[in-house]
Amino acid sequence: MSTLICGSIAYDTIMVFQDRFRNHILPDQIHILNVSFLVPDMRREFGGCAGNIAYSLRMLGGEPLVMAAVGEDFDLYASRLDALGIARTHVREVPGSYTAQAFITTDLDDNQITAFHPGAMMQSHLNHVGDAPGVKLGIVAPDGREGMIQHAREFAEGGVPFIFDPGQGLPMFDGDDLLRFIHQAAYVTLNDYEARLVEERTGEKVEQLARKVKALVVTRGAEGSLVFEGGLCHEIPAVKPEAVVDPTGCGDAYRAGLLYGIVNGLDWAVTGRIASIIGALKIARRGAQNHRFTRTDLEAKYRESFGGAPW
Repeated sequence: MSTLICGSIAYDTIMVFQDRFRNHILPDQIHILNVSFLVPDMRREFGGCAGNIAYSLRMLGGEPLVMAAVGEDFDLYASRLDALGIARTHVREVPGSYTAQAFITTDLDDNQITAFHPGAMMQSHLNHVGDAPGVKLGIVAPDGREGMIQHAREFAEGGVPFIFDPGQGLPMFDGDDLLRFIHQAAYVTLNDYEARLVEERTGEKVEQLARKVKALVVTRGAEGSLVFEGGLCHEIPAVKPEAVVDPTGCGDAYRAGLLYGIVNGLDWAVTGRIASIIGALKIARRGAQNHRFTRTDLEAKYRESFGGAPW
């Protein structure tokens, strides 16, 4: 069953400053700040929520369809999607624009200075859910504001259940916006900070919001995750990773596990555990799309972590 993944496609350029920002930024001179950092170490990663989710879902054996807006510099990413066997039929190139990209400079204390250029992402509303017939499940992940609103509405109007995943896009929406998304969605997924922010903006507790959807998931990093469903709260244990290297994209990896479980009709206890495994595999690798696994790897990790592989 194809899963339509509406969200961003982006390049992440990560640069490492072999010193500490505090040694070069004078607190009393912030009002006339003018600094330059030599960054001999640099790498470019493939990212964006839609790309990251599709990457893990494809390895799980899913059929992700990416719906995103990209710029004229998309060729490198296009070749990657083709090599991974991820369809890009619904990836729209916007003339005269760049693909969304983040420029991240990190110092030796792991402080970061990030500049994000949304580029073509802001034209995501040019894509329409109806252009992907036969889809039975979707997700609205962080993207341009207008695109997220439109795609949620189109999923709901088309009777296609979807996950609402506001992520980094949460600051763009007020309480009324969020309640509308939740009313339209079949599922909601948030991290613990986002959950508190949604409670503050909507005036409703997570437990109340969960009654409006089939399931509401709250991830809590090393504390595992919670799945609120049918008046119950399933506590999903965290999976111990081989190493904690880079959290970038862990949430997207987890969401791929959720989509896989929903498509395959797995119960939430199993679905959450699979998602937790994918997140743990990702955090042990640098970048959002450099972890790799097979069904055999998953089953082995499931047995190691939970004592069986029932799916």
